[in-house]
Amino acid sequence: MERRALPPCPPAPSPGGASVRIRGLEHEYGSGARRVHVLRGVDLDVEGGGHLALTGRSGAGKSTLLALVGGLERPQQGELRVDGEDLSLLRGDALSGYRRRTVGFVFQHFGLVQVLTARENLELALSLAGVPRAARAARADALLAEVGLEGRAGHRPGELSGGEQQRVAIARALAHRPRLLLADEPTGNLDEEASAMVLELLERLRAESGCTLVVVTHNPAVAARAPRRARLDDGMVRIA
Repeated sequence: MERRALPPCPPAPSPGGASVRIRGLEHEYGSGARRVHVLRGVDLDVEGGGHLALTGRSGAGKSTLLALVGGLERPQQGELRVDGEDLSLLRGDALSGYRRRTVGFVFQHFGLVQVLTARENLELALSLAGVPRAARAARADALLAEVGLEGRAGHRPGELSGGEQQRVAIARALAHRPRLLLADEPTGNLDEEASAMVLELLERLRAESGCTLVVVTHNPAVAARAPRRARLDDGMVRIA
């Protein structure tokens, strides 16, 4: 299948993938007797353009760490920098701008708007990314072609398989050309064949775009595909 070039969209601030530097990161939930200390001094580096798999048992803090790197939660203690920018200092529009400009998210539960078609889901993401209305449909179609779904543009999520829905979600995450792609259990709801297709797609897109890819997974086979692996254990990262 020949892939088409993507129409223009707002450029990334600089080429290549974003680097991540974490030192002494701590995070807890609750208070008093209900306090849960999830992260206990995490140290981790991810080079720009790298591909890291983050593993660990359920409840180890993998999703919390991903949410912190993605700007969905704010660091409580420690250092968290993306391309040298201290995320703990970002507030309001600056934090929203970081998420819109730098980060793309792919989740286990696809998070598509059920009443919208695949194309319309992408057009909504493109609107939020600031792409002009006149360019959205063409770019949405090009993104769908990029993930091999050009023939499914008019289908709603309920009319797509799980693997197809996840590929739409990946296309949505690419709408603003992120420099940091965060995937939280992206194959958790998929069968073996669909999982392999989604992982191959993520790996190819990372190689072609130069973005940094971090995949959270509990599946050893998924983690083994990454050239670099780290494990969260008792709130700290151990490099595999």
